[in-house]
Amino acid sequence: MKSLRKPLSVALLSLPLLLSSLGGSYASAATLPTTVTPTEPSWGYFVDHYKNNSSANKTESSNPTLGLLSEFNKLWTPGATWDTGTKLNTSVLDANIQKVIDIAARRTSSEADAAYLDDRRNQSYSVIDGLGSLTDVYRKNAGATTTINDIPADALTKKYEDEGTNAGSTSSNLGNIVNLVNTLRGEYSTTNPAKSYFSYPRPFRWSDNSVVVPSLIPALKADATSDGGFPSGHTNAAYLSSIAMAYAVPERYQELLTRASELGNNRVVAGMHSPLDVMGGRVMATAMAAAILSDPANSSLKKAAYQDARKQLLSQKGTAPDQFSNYATNKKNYNQRLTYGFSQVNPTTTPMTVPKGAEVLLETRLPYLDSTQRRWVLATTGIPSGYPVLDDAEGWGRLNLFSAADGYGAFTNNVTVDMDASKGGFNALDRWRNNISGVGKLTKKGTGTLKLMGNNTYSGGTQIEQGTLEGTSETAFGSGGITNNGGTLLKNASGKLIIGGNYRQSAKGTLELNLHSKNDVLKMKGTAILNGKLRLNFSNKYVPANGATILTYGKRNGAFSSIETVGLPSNYKVKVIYTADSAQLKVTK
Repeated sequence: MKSLRKPLSVALLSLPLLLSSLGGSYASAATLPTTVTPTEPSWGYFVDHYKNNSSANKTESSNPTLGLLSEFNKLWTPGATWDTGTKLNTSVLDANIQKVIDIAARRTSSEADAAYLDDRRNQSYSVIDGLGSLTDVYRKNAGATTTINDIPADALTKKYEDEGTNAGSTSSNLGNIVNLVNTLRGEYSTTNPAKSYFSYPRPFRWSDNSVVVPSLIPALKADATSDGGFPSGHTNAAYLSSIAMAYAVPERYQELLTRASELGNNRVVAGMHSPLDVMGGRVMATAMAAAILSDPANSSLKKAAYQDARKQLLSQKGTAPDQFSNYATNKKNYNQRLTYGFSQVNPTTTPMTVPKGAEVLLETRLPYLDSTQRRWVLATTGIPSGYPVLDDAEGWGRLNLFSAADGYGAFTNNVTVDMDASKGGFNALDRWRNNISGVGKLTKKGTGTLKLMGNNTYSGGTQIEQGTLEGTSETAFGSGGITNNGGTLLKNASGKLIIGGNYRQSAKGTLELNLHSKNDVLKMKGTAILNGKLRLNFSNKYVPANGATILTYGKRNGAFSSIETVGLPSNYKVKVIYTADSAQLKVTK
């Protein structure tokens, strides 16, 4: 026991430095692969062998979970007993416990209370909060309950267990969603074999009980032999539950993932787990969720859960407070908790690999993409290599599902998006918020609407065949030209939007400009080859001055065949006047 209590530095980081150490946006994207053909590790693909995760299988070759988490072997070697293990990377492992000490020193009473609730409540109940305003609707219609609604008065001396119904009842109106959650959290999803295999002590056994939230002291186990820290079981359960719910309710995909990451982080706040424990729990849950969702035996169930959500949940109006309504905050927190600010200790330029079956995790979130396209989304949104624990052979640890829900991070090849608006949901309307790089071309087909919101640099150009392609940032359409053969190109950026090359519009195409002020201009760096319809939407009580510029171009061929205006007072009329390098509005009253 003495060896485990080696003194750690108690010099505390400043709050800004602490927050910085927990991650944030990455300075560089992951190195992109040339193919998304999955790599098979020596123990086989996880999705093919996930049912071998049992206490009977005690080796990496026989248990895919042990293989998946085997990067931990670079940091730590278990001993013959729980307290005789060996640190192989003292710097990383000491930092791992120091982060717990630092966070414990700064936690507020409200943070301690939240950590208590996430410890004592069932994880499947806790993550329902990720449904936002529909939280209460879900709990009522699923029959989901908890017996721990607040911090008991005697929590400092008594251990409480949640005797509620977890995710709810399988016989409820939302029974298929409940069943999907239970299936993902089934017998193969236990962290016990891994905890036993790695036998890595929890933080309070490296430090002392002062890191533990006081109300959780009664929950500590006296016997450490079966109480390993890596990976975190609570985190694993939270992600499994959240991914199941996100599959059924992809409209809350990122919010549910953020709730899972919050629950995992609360294990660190509680002093019950270290950041590496939490990272391992997330990686395991990601692989296990994909394996169970990919299993043909669960095909009917996942479809039924998705339909339950359409008919019984999303059709309702909820009034619960949404704790995850701030996208920017969700993204920042989620990314911080992917790596917890650890230094990259392995090679940093290893190309992304996408595990077999991982594409199922985006099946309902990006329904208009095929399985290979979803794999490319995962490949182009992953995190860089080099972080401890995360460089597993298949690539599960480097997946960033929050970022993947925002579409491609790069077009390494030409990408065709075919959205059928009649199917509703994301097939009718979706938005890609990532900054898209790469040399590929984007082709928009189908009747749905796709919004591009990032600061994009892709250079292969853009083609619109049908539906609407909307740009909401200055460089939404990358650095190439645009060909509009029959859909609608919609400028919805505030101020200037740039087309990096030529713009060619056929007689079947429509260019639609949302105009809020004189600063709203579409700038075409190349030639404007014009035909078809121009639609001008005026808002914010904006009436353009006579001669206001709406388009600029290098040179022009042709003209729009028709012009529509929306939002102008009835006593105003506008006409387009073309000059050598711009299109302007002649305004009459």
